[in-house]
Amino acid sequence: MMIDNHKKKQKATQVLIFAFLTFAGLIVVAPFIWMVTVSFDRLANIQVPFPPSLIPDQSSIFNYKLAFENGRIFRAYLNSSIVTVSSVFLHVSGALLGGYAFSKGQFKGKKIVFLLVLATMMIPVEARLIPLYQMFNASGLLNTLWPVILPSILYGFGIFLSKQFFDQLPDSLREAAQIDGASEFRTFFQVYLPLAGPITATLVILSFMSNWNEFVWPLVVLNSEHLHTIPLFLASFSLENGTALAGMTMALATMSVLPIIIVFVFLQRYIIQSIALSGLKE
Repeated sequence: MMIDNHKKKQKATQVLIFAFLTFAGLIVVAPFIWMVTVSFDRLANIQVPFPPSLIPDQSSIFNYKLAFENGRIFRAYLNSSIVTVSSVFLHVSGALLGGYAFSKGQFKGKKIVFLLVLATMMIPVEARLIPLYQMFNASGLLNTLWPVILPSILYGFGIFLSKQFFDQLPDSLREAAQIDGASEFRTFFQVYLPLAGPITATLVILSFMSNWNEFVWPLVVLNSEHLHTIPLFLASFSLENGTALAGMTMALATMSVLPIIIVFVFLQRYIIQSIALSGLKE
């Protein structure tokens, strides 16, 4: 009898948790659903629909046609693609190499250096804006895409995740490679890197989302309109038009998040796997 009561309480608890998570998920997703709905509402350019509804009053792809006719979005897409792809490459490469070094490498001061890397995660972005701006201003790189790309070399959180992942891989693989005469770089690229698919995919997703949505730092260093990334383009478009073209603005916003959704759909299965592996240690 006690066992039956326990099972009933456990089942009721699971139902409540599921209901709460479903409700919380709907709250999170609701703004995105409304964004897509307004983007397909042709009348939204005249007046923003209120109260919000899930079905447009007059469904049409008219707003998307207007968005594609705006040539600036293609330039913004190109700029964001250049910045994001370059930053992801630097992020992931630096994180994997750094994580491997801190996990398998043996050198003096390793723990202290690793603590310094972790300390960079505690420094807010706002505190680094002025020093970074002065550095790139002195080097003459302001108003180019380089200031947006180069800071991606150091990725403290990615190094931490990579180290935790490589800690789960046996040291015997490295020892066997060294016995065969392999260098440290060859050991990393030919032995450990092929096993790092899950953490690599996770770093790609996190880095892609972060760099594609970056707004504050590009706003500081990019003054020319032709260098605007997608977030800067959307901000400038919204300031120019306000709510006069709400339908087109939402269409542009929907188009801006599509790359993130595509990347996430293709790589999402690696996230839980990699975090589970990097967060557990026997």
